Amino acid sequence: MTTVRITRTALTRGTLAALSGLLAGFAALTVAELVSAAVRPEASPVTAVGGAAIDRTPAGVKDFAIRNFGENDKFVLQLGIVVTLALFALAVGVLALRHRRTGSAAVLAFGVVGAASAVSRPDSTGIADGLPSLVGAVAGAFLLYVLIGRLTRPRRISGEEQEAHDEGGWDRRGFLVAATAAAAASTVAGAVGRTLNGRSAQDAVASREAARLPAPASPAKPIPAGAQLRVPGLPPFTTPNSKFYRVDTALVVPKVDANSWRLRIHGKGVRRDLEFTYQDLLDRPLIEREITLCCVSNEVGGPYIGHARWIGVRLADLLKEAGVKPPSRGGKADQIIARSVDGMTLGTPVEDVMDGRDAMLAVGMNGEPLPFVHGFPVRMLVPGLYGYVSACKWIEDIELTTFDDYDAYWVKRKWARKAPIKTQARIDTPKPFGRPEAGTVMVAGVAWAQHRGIEKVEIRVDDGPWRPVQLAEQDTVDTWRQWSYPWKATPGGHTLTVRATDGTGEVQTEKRTKTVPDGASGRHSVVVTVD
Repeated sequence: MTTVRITRTALTRGTLAALSGLLAGFAALTVAELVSAAVRPEASPVTAVGGAAIDRTPAGVKDFAIRNFGENDKFVLQLGIVVTLALFALAVGVLALRHRRTGSAAVLAFGVVGAASAVSRPDSTGIADGLPSLVGAVAGAFLLYVLIGRLTRPRRISGEEQEAHDEGGWDRRGFLVAATAAAAASTVAGAVGRTLNGRSAQDAVASREAARLPAPASPAKPIPAGAQLRVPGLPPFTTPNSKFYRVDTALVVPKVDANSWRLRIHGKGVRRDLEFTYQDLLDRPLIEREITLCCVSNEVGGPYIGHARWIGVRLADLLKEAGVKPPSRGGKADQIIARSVDGMTLGTPVEDVMDGRDAMLAVGMNGEPLPFVHGFPVRMLVPGLYGYVSACKWIEDIELTTFDDYDAYWVKRKWARKAPIKTQARIDTPKPFGRPEAGTVMVAGVAWAQHRGIEKVEIRVDDGPWRPVQLAEQDTVDTWRQWSYPWKATPGGHTLTVRATDGTGEVQTEKRTKTVPDGASGRHSVVVTVD
């Protein structure tokens, strides 16, 4: 009977020890969140460790995450970090029951990892970024030491010391009081930390709400009426801001106060450094253009492409004011390094920015100031180039350099230095594995070859001949183009394949390649069964 009681006690203490580890981990995170409010929100452990994980993840793994989780990839990463921390905390709690000091040391060690991750981030402001993780770890280690002490401390009964493993020989009531108090205090600390960090973004939100975009000096031409086909299942020509794809490495979307934002232009071939405020850009002659953007992670037939009307300052004009010349005219720099407030770096060919295309520092998207997720207050974009070499969000620095001297973030991770968008076509309707009825089925989709335009789109049914489709009216060479084809569908299984020809006469290749290193290629097909 005594053996049964001791076993039950051991199980109970083991469970409570694991709970102690979990409470210690929770306290560490919430205290760190509170401290990060005094440093900066990006220094919190989950954000810092998550950012470091993204930085060290191979390109193929990132591509897998985007392909399978889409825009939820960051949520999945954060969830994975929290689950890993929880499992670690549970294990440390059990370890501490036998090795109290070792368990607390393990919590401290994990805090050192978080601090190192925060300090090593590209946007790190220095040693201060490591403080939230370290202070949180000290709080968690201390709490674990105290709680485990309640589970191992002998309790005086009738003037005699009971052994820790004997039933009733540990301070059950003291443990419950301490654990409850710790949980409550940690919850309060986390809530206060989140509130304070939220307040730090209020100025940014207020600055966006107060922003007023002036009328552009060079407005975009009206979109031709025939650019939008009326085919069910076909996306709108202009993608709403809320539906526009988002692919970046920011676990926490930067909220930048436009009133304190500054942009610096400097580097090789710059006669004099320039600095601009947000208002400086708004006061300049603005251009408004229809431009389709595409992510290099977009697979054949993928969703990471969208179209918007952008307004901003012509980037080439700013570079010329700084004295920059393209390499073709004797310029010293052949690469622009655009830096974001979160430390991201993108490398863009100077020649492409200054060749006459509408490369810009955008301040507006579809008639409103940029949404935060799309780069407010200012982002860069260059028609015809994949986003990872041109579309820097939350930009704050432009450095002129050379490709030989510097590799940007993605190039260091085996992506190509130069990445013109490849000619592609996509079938939007019918959907893969759809079951249309026999008769006339309208097949439709979009095609794009930014800065070259789409000349022709063709469709093939099974192994039949290529047939031309009906093209919607072209807006500009920098926009996608819709197409449709009335297919006389017969019962049975069929494969529909599409290909495009760009404005230079180049036919879309059938050779399939992955997205790494410079974008996917191949022809999009869908398989359907006609009833």
